[in-house]
Amino acid sequence: MLVPLDYQRLEGRTLRVAISRVKATDPAKRLGVLLSNPGGPGAEGLDSVDLLGDVLSPEVRARFDLIGMDPRGVGRSGRTPRCGWPVGEMIHSAGIDPRGFARETGQAARMATGCTSGDPEKLRQLTTRNTARDMDIVRIALGEEKISYYGTSYGTYLGEVFTQMFPQRSDRIVLDSAIDPDRYWEGLVQDWGDSDERALDDWANWAAAKDDTYHFGATATDVRATVVDLLAAAARRPIVIESFPIDDHWLPFLLHNLLTDARRNQPLADILREIADAAGGPPVAARSQRLRGTLQILQSEENSTLAQIACGDAPAPTDPAWYAANIAATRTTQPVFGALANNIQPCGFWPAPAEPATLVRNSVPALILQATGDARTPYAHGVRLHQHLTASRLVTLQDVRIHMTFRPDLSTCVDTAINTYLSTGTLPPTDTTCYADAAPK
Repeated sequence: MLVPLDYQRLEGRTLRVAISRVKATDPAKRLGVLLSNPGGPGAEGLDSVDLLGDVLSPEVRARFDLIGMDPRGVGRSGRTPRCGWPVGEMIHSAGIDPRGFARETGQAARMATGCTSGDPEKLRQLTTRNTARDMDIVRIALGEEKISYYGTSYGTYLGEVFTQMFPQRSDRIVLDSAIDPDRYWEGLVQDWGDSDERALDDWANWAAAKDDTYHFGATATDVRATVVDLLAAAARRPIVIESFPIDDHWLPFLLHNLLTDARRNQPLADILREIADAAGGPPVAARSQRLRGTLQILQSEENSTLAQIACGDAPAPTDPAWYAANIAATRTTQPVFGALANNIQPCGFWPAPAEPATLVRNSVPALILQATGDARTPYAHGVRLHQHLTASRLVTLQDVRIHMTFRPDLSTCVDTAINTYLSTGTLPPTDTTCYADAAPK
């Protein structure tokens, strides 16, 4: 679909936004469209069936066309050229040595320049507010009065913004693993520090029970001490695997990625064992495909699309001293992740956003799903969003460390709440607590 690049200049440049449609299975029961977003920011969203096909009930599939969409600036919707970053990710740790923060500051500034110097007019318009406007154009093009929506992670923020901008066009809204809009973007990243440390403690309990296999320690305290010692060793001498130097800047990032799901406990242990075995030695090849693939991505790809959207949505502090002070303040309480969650990012050197960040306060009905152990969008975010959306209901997935709750074989209670709401349009009468069907595998 053709949409304006800048909605304040309707006669100016345009973008093509790619959408997909899988029609409702029963035309006689069809109610409308269910648009979805898988997160990011920057994740491609055309494949709505891959996201929802194995968890939506037959009744919901009968009633809704599934609409996928690559948000503007993503995938087939006008993705911008690579920024030429020297590293693949903008989220990584400042490291143990305070001198590392000075290098991070210079690198973040260069990363921002690489992204913002090419087409600044277009860059300023790759925002969540404009993607929400694009969603309304999708609604019009499909001839629908309203849009139903499922979003997870960043997709919840997009859904929140849509409900605020287009409350009368919002139908059945499901927000899974939600972001508190008041904390997006910089505040969310800061909140990872505490949530990742708690997730590491949870994993350490698991690893301690398997000390005969992994030899990280027989207690959770011993396991955590092993991780801290490995981080210190990586700071002294990077651990080179697949030609990638895993140092104190990148080891916390690898942990951060794998701690989002308790079902990855064993892969995380395998990878840490592999890294620990290589510490202090010569460069080696990766033993596991998972570690090999992760390191190859960090070497060959860049996640600059995330920066183009997140940095353009909300202003970040511009004084490096603000970040340095926060890192110093969290080194004791967040010894592994404080320097990651508070590290300076390219957003600190980004042009001012084209519009103010969206203040989300409305009474649009919505179903919010949040796991108490979620390390990526902490549980408190879902609670605060529930307060901002006064007509919402909160479904809590209790005692599960996972990000995104709508999954096969995780919680029948969660699945039933979502499918019932989408098929009937009726929210639960009260907030609900759900549990996993069994220990995550």
